[in-house]
Amino acid sequence: MNFSVSISSPPPFPTQFLNLSSHSRFAVLRRPGRIFCSSISQVHNYGTIDYERRPPFKWSLLYRKISMTDSPGGVGSSTDVLERWVAVGNKVTKWDLCRVVKELRKFRRFRLALEVYEWMTSKGKRFKFTSSDAAIQLDLIAKVHGVSRAEDHFATLSDSLKDKRTHCSLLNAYCQAGMKDKSEAFIQVMKNKDYIEEALPYNALMTLYMNAKEYDRVKSTTLEMRESNISLDIYSYNILMTTYAAMGNMEEMEGVIEQLKADPRVNANWGTYSTLCTMYIKLGHFEKAEDCLKEAERRITGRNRIAYHYLMTLYSSLNKKEEVYRIWNSYKSSFPVMVNKAYHSMLSSLIRVGDIEGAEVMYEEWMSTKPNFDPRICNILMSWYIKEGQMEKAQEFLDRTIEKGGKPSPTTWEILADGHIRRKRIPEALSCMKEAASIKRSVDWRPRPETIASFLDFCEESSDIESKEMLLGLLRSAGCLDEEKYKSFEASRI
Repeated sequence: MNFSVSISSPPPFPTQFLNLSSHSRFAVLRRPGRIFCSSISQVHNYGTIDYERRPPFKWSLLYRKISMTDSPGGVGSSTDVLERWVAVGNKVTKWDLCRVVKELRKFRRFRLALEVYEWMTSKGKRFKFTSSDAAIQLDLIAKVHGVSRAEDHFATLSDSLKDKRTHCSLLNAYCQAGMKDKSEAFIQVMKNKDYIEEALPYNALMTLYMNAKEYDRVKSTTLEMRESNISLDIYSYNILMTTYAAMGNMEEMEGVIEQLKADPRVNANWGTYSTLCTMYIKLGHFEKAEDCLKEAERRITGRNRIAYHYLMTLYSSLNKKEEVYRIWNSYKSSFPVMVNKAYHSMLSSLIRVGDIEGAEVMYEEWMSTKPNFDPRICNILMSWYIKEGQMEKAQEFLDRTIEKGGKPSPTTWEILADGHIRRKRIPEALSCMKEAASIKRSVDWRPRPETIASFLDFCEESSDIESKEMLLGLLRSAGCLDEEKYKSFEASRI
């Protein structure tokens, strides 16, 4: 039974756990075929200000300026924005900066968030730096630069900053990277220091085992927790529930649900029921999945946008178009302004239920709001047109989007290139790949190996060595050929 995660099947944990905010304690990151714990989010609860209690003011303007540097056509860095901000007389407090970082992390703008922390640390004693801040910065370093850099940074921390928060952050980095030996050794270090007082470190380790499909290790870890008088929390139960679902053992999975309900220390939230819904969908129990969605909807509290995103996605996975629209209308009535992510979720859901006309109407509605253009929304329709063989419509759609001020991303051009490759139009496909490589900030662009392989195969068939060498040159300039999944293409050179 395949439990890999795809766009048509939401991850087993809702992404409100991914926000790394003061409200989230455990995260599971959506990546194809893998689940990642991002448990460092909990460190926000230790001695930091409750950001939500402060009224919003200039931080939102500062956030918009910083976030724009990472958008298509944007230039600069968080540091540039902050230096200009203070140069014209604006004051900035640590609260403002932490609130900006929280928002950047929510939308996975990790590089920009790390730059904010680096700017703060460059100002010496101007901003009081706590171990909670150090843990968050360590987490961002691991995400942006890798585990090795995070280890080096951890080694430079003062003894006062090397507490359970920063230790948990490094453990989490090991677990996310799938480093089992280092994870197991480091959690033993934490045990020796009496840094494990709650479920969080065990959750990270169990997620690692779950990714590795070592399901017995997940179960044995929960037994160890109980023997150590460490109570399971809501995320421990979610991991255990997901583990049994991955094993196809619905009876044990439902047994975990009953344990959760009987635990007076744990309250099942909307995320728990959306997780359960996902498991029932994968196991083919669609009526039970829909019942879970109804329960999840009843448990939404506060202004939780992400909950609506997941409800739409899950209803579309059940092919419930009417429910998708009902949730969308409820969403719009709850929030005066609809963010890009809302339209992204809605368009994806409409495509999933086969309502292409509704998706096109929704796209036009989004464009009419004159949004901060997000090419990922454009890419949803582009991908559908290409998949359905509607090449001309895809090209017209892209041309019209550009006319209205939209700026394609490298992925947009790659999608169009894929359509040309399917029709064996090598010159046109190569032109699109050149466009992709020429876009500013394309340094992070990594085309799908399948697309590259198809292009090179057609070049071989038609003896078009020149086009093959030109594409390999683009990949080489982008730094792709140094990576393992592209090395075979370099070896195919004639």
